[in-house]
Amino acid sequence: MRQPRNVLVVPFRQTPTGIQYLLLKRASGQYWQFVAGGVEDEESTGQTAAREAAEEIGVAGQPFALSSIAAVPKIHFDASASWPDDVFIVREYAFAIDVGDAQITLSDEHSAHGWCAYDEAADLLKWDSNRTAMWELRERMKARIRLL
Repeated sequence: MRQPRNVLVVPFRQTPTGIQYLLLKRASGQYWQFVAGGVEDEESTGQTAAREAAEEIGVAGQPFALSSIAAVPKIHFDASASWPDDVFIVREYAFAIDVGDAQITLSDEHSAHGWCAYDEAADLLKWDSNRTAMWELRERMKARIRLL
């Protein structure tokens, strides 16, 4: 059963000109975002992040946790009808995954993808939580600090 918790995974790669971020165009809403999905059954957020990266972009590996946590109104989730009446906000936990030169294979949830530099990605992303997580990742990469 889908829990009222969500993950966001920022796929990125390091290039000679800087970090690039993989944006995904949502097929149903025609907007740009990162990998996102709900925590199922007894999964941890880390397990969910790895599963969602594999399902949505075909990349295996263990994403690393960021500090960013967003509060998203439950109305943005199809599963919200099955949640208790006292659930109003869904916490979204951010992760990042270095995909390097891995082949990207999109799920049916997305109609397109593109690699972008920071400023372009910030302009295209729909959700503030995506921009915040991307900003945190960029700052961590500048300092070469990762949370484990």
